[in-house]
Amino acid sequence: MSKDSIQVGLSSASVFPLNVHDAFAVSRDIGYDGVEVLVTGNHLSQDPRKLTELSSRYDQPILAIHAPTLLLTQQVWGGAWSKIEKSAAMARDVGCEVVVVHPPFRWQGSYATGFADGVKRIMDDYGVRIAVENMYPWRARGRETKMYLPHWDPVPQPYEFVTWDFSHAAIANVDSLKSVRQLGDRLSHVHLCDGLDNGKDEHLVPGRGTQPVVASMEHLRDSGWDGHVVVEVSTRKAKGAGEREEWLAETLRFAREHLAPASADTSTDVTTHAS
Repeated sequence: MSKDSIQVGLSSASVFPLNVHDAFAVSRDIGYDGVEVLVTGNHLSQDPRKLTELSSRYDQPILAIHAPTLLLTQQVWGGAWSKIEKSAAMARDVGCEVVVVHPPFRWQGSYATGFADGVKRIMDDYGVRIAVENMYPWRARGRETKMYLPHWDPVPQPYEFVTWDFSHAAIANVDSLKSVRQLGDRLSHVHLCDGLDNGKDEHLVPGRGTQPVVASMEHLRDSGWDGHVVVEVSTRKAKGAGEREEWLAETLRFAREHLAPASADTSTDVTTHAS
């Protein structure tokens, strides 16, 4: 890979139900540039010392910390602001600059109404970038249910930094290329995947959905963007470790092809030990 290319990391969510240790091993074996750690109920994902040890052991830098702001991690790290602060502290401790967070749910009271100001305060306190991820409308009986405050779409919100996820954009029926262009320098982080407008958050291998992923990657390449692209592909339906690694290697090849400078040779960038 050219040293001028955008770095491509692997989210630990991409090896679920395996754990963070497995994510570092798979990332190294396939040839990724680093790992994004999703904080879950697994104690290893919450321990900056052990994560630093894994990073060193597998020679995989930690590119981002994904705060436990999912519905499934509501019991991790206490209250809403505690989740953000502990994630920012861990990012600082492991030496990465980006914390990915979801927008607040409407029922989260003052956390939701003061979210943008609170995020700015924590960024100033810990010296990290908190990048708010795009989500999608929830629908019940054909009607949209207002789950997020102020909104699932971060583009018009006053967030300094944003994470863009293609699977979420597909559910929302949003044109990712248009949104990426609108965000400009506010786009700090990307979750590479794909999706269909079928109401399912599938996190498909790029090219298996309907989002303009190729055009978006090439726009980032050509615009001199300096963030990280992190693969967040669901491999839960893969038939064993071999197919999981095939999917993740295919996604890395896709990223290298469309992110590398035009003169770069990406043919030998990716290896896989899939059986």
